[in-house]
Amino acid sequence: MKDFPTFLIEQKNLHLEHLEDELFNRGSAGASEAISFINSLTDMLKGESKKAMDVTVKWDGAPAVFTGINPENGKFFVATKSLFNKTPKINYTDADIDANHKGGLAEKLKVALKELPKLGIKGVLQGDMLFTNDVSTDVIDGESYYVFTPNTITYAVPVNSKLGKTINSAGLGIVFHTTYTGDSIADLAAQFGADVSGLKKTKSVWFQDASYRDLSGKATFTASDVEEVRRYVKGTERIVKANRKLLNDIAKSPLKDIIKIYLNANVRAGVDRGDVKGLAALLKGRFATKITSLKTEKAQLRVKEEEKEMLTFLKKISRGLDQIFTAHNYLARAKMIVLRKLQALNTMPSFIKTSEGYRVTDPEGFVAIDSTGKAVKLVDRMEFSRANFTVDKDWDK
Repeated sequence: MKDFPTFLIEQKNLHLEHLEDELFNRGSAGASEAISFINSLTDMLKGESKKAMDVTVKWDGAPAVFTGINPENGKFFVATKSLFNKTPKINYTDADIDANHKGGLAEKLKVALKELPKLGIKGVLQGDMLFTNDVSTDVIDGESYYVFTPNTITYAVPVNSKLGKTINSAGLGIVFHTTYTGDSIADLAAQFGADVSGLKKTKSVWFQDASYRDLSGKATFTASDVEEVRRYVKGTERIVKANRKLLNDIAKSPLKDIIKIYLNANVRAGVDRGDVKGLAALLKGRFATKITSLKTEKAQLRVKEEEKEMLTFLKKISRGLDQIFTAHNYLARAKMIVLRKLQALNTMPSFIKTSEGYRVTDPEGFVAIDSTGKAVKLVDRMEFSRANFTVDKDWDK
């Protein structure tokens, strides 16, 4: 497959992938895995699960905090994702935090360093911070709530509830979701899930794990739900079978990353599916930006020739690629049927704050984990991901 110029590709970060994107990430194998996730989740929600499938709530917390005991020296630390930098940023003291971080992030990490040792964490855990000293009160539909907005979603807890009183007395709130094991920071291996049952309770820290408890039988699929999901799965399987080579070629090429950039651009624009025409338009725009940045006519002509070759190639594979975009949309639609059932069990009200007040929204999403430890995220991209791309974040300023 024709290589795409590296200047058209954004740097990738390691993170959980959207279920439907596995079609592009790993080709036909990724498609099979996504279908397996959908089928297993459907069986679970029918109450007929035949194999292990765990689901955790994806809380919209920030920043991500890594904390516990450094296996190399036995010292307690807090850190952000920069823990895994080539030169790790590990914070044992407030002075370390001042040296490694700035602004609101540094202040939150100082609270974490003060409060989290009280829990008696033995290994290393990762969690999403929900609040420190930024809990406020507001009236929503005539009722008083404690509210906090760690990232994009605003969480609201009734002031007079038991949970509300607990949160009001706490100086920090965090949800732990991942456990790390290893003999050194560099060798730490992640395992989704965190057992917090052995942690010490303290009034100054509200914490819990991310487990989605007692799912089977509570969010029951109807016969029509199952039929709709199966129809999308069968449609995906037909397309994958007809385009297996193209799928695998894309997964091995830089085109995969361009497609994901395009899909994210669609999310920002509120477009729920992709096609070759839209992808070609994005490519033209990126080439135009690159050409404008070049100073010599020779360099511009070279890039224009590359653009011509790329667009010719895209036209050549357009029929198969459009079908693959359809399969991607089928997987997203099947995922949304599952997601709506899971969202129905939300126990903490969540909102997106707008200029006109609070708008009710569902949780950020969920993480599905199979028996091998493979995990994908189930997120409503048109709702949450779009907001996440566009809403200002205050914690990192």
